[in-house]
Amino acid sequence: MFENFGFIAGATRHHHRPALADAPVVRIALIALTLIFLGMFLFIPLAAVFTEAFAKGASAYFAAISNSEARAAIRLTLTTASIAVPLNVAFGLAAAWLIARFDFRGKQLLVTLIDLPFSVSPVISGMLFVLLLGVRTPLGGWLADHGIRIIFAEPGIIIATVFVTFPIAARELIPVMQAGGRDEEEAALVLGARGFQMFRRVTLPNVRWGLMYGVVLCAARAMGEFGAVSVVSGHIRGATNTMPLYVEILYNDYQFSAAFAVASLLAMLAIVTLALKQAVGRRVASTIRAAAPAESIEQKAA
Repeated sequence: MFENFGFIAGATRHHHRPALADAPVVRIALIALTLIFLGMFLFIPLAAVFTEAFAKGASAYFAAISNSEARAAIRLTLTTASIAVPLNVAFGLAAAWLIARFDFRGKQLLVTLIDLPFSVSPVISGMLFVLLLGVRTPLGGWLADHGIRIIFAEPGIIIATVFVTFPIAARELIPVMQAGGRDEEEAALVLGARGFQMFRRVTLPNVRWGLMYGVVLCAARAMGEFGAVSVVSGHIRGATNTMPLYVEILYNDYQFSAAFAVASLLAMLAIVTLALKQAVGRRVASTIRAAAPAESIEQKAA
């Protein structure tokens, strides 16, 4: 009798399913919907870009990405990113250090202001710079009289790109610095390290993966920015067109094969960025997980 009860209980335990577990049919349906969505909005468009890029053959493809206007667009895109990324990384380090290490009045306001470019349309951001630095404004007119042209020139493109990308590095570094705590830095100061020495030997190694993550995301956004750059560039062929703007011009001129050829370069940059983001993101997550237990132990001890 008891054996039967044991058999029944064992069978019940064998068929028991956790309350939060989904049925196999539900899991299969969710996976299928995810794959369909990715196929329709990612894989098929990506394949279409490369298919159209090589529709007229490899010679036409390489001719489209190697002419003078394409080279100028690639050069301007890389130049803008190479200037915007270091500036934003420097700002991100300073802002993350200030927010994670110090308590002061207006701290939440500063965090809100850092997020401002995320909440403002890039087109509106470009219009703000036109209204501020255009040749018909007092400041822009004074700069133009002294031979400095901002709007419809490369400096305006760089400024607009810096503005729309500056929160990215800070937003990646702030949680990493907060999770790491300040004990190691205080110990370094107690042992006689100077401020910059402590920052270089303790702080930077602890946040290096968060810093790399911010660099990757910032570079991707800088090279792919369209809205703000479109407003301040003037669309001058061979002078103020970045790669996204050049793709738009080619497409509007019905040069579809050339447009997709240049777009394929942006797609390859996106794929490389995604791979780097995935690799660095894992290291960032492991760094935060490693710092979290130590922080909890310190809180319990306190």
